[in-house]
Amino acid sequence: MQKPTESELTILHLLWKMGPSTVREINDVLNEAGRGQRVTEVGYTTTLKLMQIMFEKGLVDREEDGRTHRYRALAGERDTKKLLLQNFVDTAFKGSAMELVLQALGNHKASEDELEQIKALIASIEEEQAKK
Repeated sequence: MQKPTESELTILHLLWKMGPSTVREINDVLNEAGRGQRVTEVGYTTTLKLMQIMFEKGLVDREEDGRTHRYRALAGERDTKKLLLQNFVDTAFKGSAMELVLQALGNHKASEDELEQIKALIASIEEEQAKK
């Protein structure tokens, strides 16, 4: 799977949330979300071109319904996040997940609940590794 751009990722988020959608539906939601936030309106042809590129990249599929196309995400949300995170860790932290975690915890005051979830995740990972 190819890495989506920021704009493509925004569209993927909408497709994951809304399910199969037309370019018009996606464009309307993009423009509704930007209202009142000093964001320039996204033109229909811009959204159309982005979704055509996403189709060529294999991020979405489309089904013809008369003159309209209904697009659906081919890239799964979990797999996409995994790919983006791995690229980020590789690029920003030279592949060190530990440095990423230390940086994140150093820049963010974790709540008690978050700390408990982190401890549970560590225990789960340790348990999995002990089985190997």
